[in-house]
Amino acid sequence: MLHLRLITPADRTDDVVRLIDETVGTTHLVVLPGAARSPAGDVVLCDVAREAGDELLSRLQELGIDRTGAIAVENVDLTLSERAEKAEEEAPGEPADAVLWEHLTEATHEESTLSVTYLAFITLATMIAACGVVLDNAILIVGAMAVGPEFGPLAGIATALVQRAPRLALRSLTALVAGFAVAMAVTVGFSLFMDAAGLFTEAKLRGERPNTGFVYAPDWFSFVVALLAGAAGTLSLTSAKSGALVGVAISVTTVPAAANAAVALSYGDSVQTWRSTEQLLLNLLGIVVAGILTLLAQKWFWRGQRRRRART
Repeated sequence: MLHLRLITPADRTDDVVRLIDETVGTTHLVVLPGAARSPAGDVVLCDVAREAGDELLSRLQELGIDRTGAIAVENVDLTLSERAEKAEEEAPGEPADAVLWEHLTEATHEESTLSVTYLAFITLATMIAACGVVLDNAILIVGAMAVGPEFGPLAGIATALVQRAPRLALRSLTALVAGFAVAMAVTVGFSLFMDAAGLFTEAKLRGERPNTGFVYAPDWFSFVVALLAGAAGTLSLTSAKSGALVGVAISVTTVPAAANAAVALSYGDSVQTWRSTEQLLLNLLGIVVAGILTLLAQKWFWRGQRRRRART
């Protein structure tokens, strides 16, 4: 269930209450006349089944409540109420399948912001991966994949294209490109330092690397895995199952490929630099394409659910 807290102008409260009553899957409606002070107005509280939440939020925005008042949404982890159970039964579909588009847009907006923290995470992840590729250590590669925050901007690009939100697309693309550019530049310097300290050697980079050689060997399997991981990551975001993102992070060769390109560049190895860059771009493309297709499929599914419900 979702809990909605609305601040509504006094002259729109009746419309809001009527809308909530008409929406399948709502319950626990509370109206507090004149309770709001900033902005002034009434406070309306209600619970709604997750699978009915997106429709209700969209119609509230059509009434202009997000502009003249406020809409706050919280997840309810536990509700002991027969009315709540009935509301969930009446709502179409399953809660785990529901997509809250406003929540998704807000989440990807936050995750795709070019911040100091984002740059720190992606840079540290790339430096860890650099150690992994030189030492041919798969554990370090997996650790670097888990640390990397690049899925946020990738999901932001996919969401922006589906939602036709150019500002979010630009923000996400900027975070993605700038993040990898900074991370790779710093990793080149890190590689030169480690080489001067005798910890990195060109022989290790060029030698046999059975555990990490895949990071500069792009092929169709790389693209297929990126597609699958992109679909899984998008589903984890839309269904609020964020734990699955860890599995997605260690499935695709983005940060390790960037790290290998940076280390190879520091040694002037153009072959590994280019092939690693190809691997990086192939995986980024696969994730974005899968994200777009997954979101479009979910949009089509829920549009069909609404049409079937309208006919009944």
